[in-house]
Amino acid sequence: MREIAMGETQNSRRIGRSILAVLAGMVTVVALSIGTDVVLHAAGITPGFDEPKKFTNGLLALATVYRTLYGVLGGYIAARLAPSRPMGHALVLGVIGLVVSVAGAIVMRDAGPAWYPWTLVVLAIPQCWLGGKVFVMNSASS
Repeated sequence: MREIAMGETQNSRRIGRSILAVLAGMVTVVALSIGTDVVLHAAGITPGFDEPKKFTNGLLALATVYRTLYGVLGGYIAARLAPSRPMGHALVLGVIGLVVSVAGAIVMRDAGPAWYPWTLVVLAIPQCWLGGKVFVMNSASS
């Protein structure tokens, strides 16, 4: 009986760590993305968030680059903090990013160039996969 209770405790602890790993990756991506958006707006580089049609293709390309880099970092963090199967955790983060990106693309469909939100959709899983892969490769060489 005691062995079952210990196994259940370890399993629930592992599930909790898995959830925290993915949440940490997600918080990293969101905080860095929003933080960069705010800094760029405060510096006068980008228009206000209430003026999405004023974003040029160049500014949207810049946003795509930094959001992709933050997505790779988020995938790395999810993999690094995962109690097991680091690539699985990075990919779960990618799927969450995919769902959020599709929702954003639908909601913002008339707010600016269509290529930008759909590019974020396409990159959601690969960027997290890459972050997980970097972690796995670094772990194997250590």
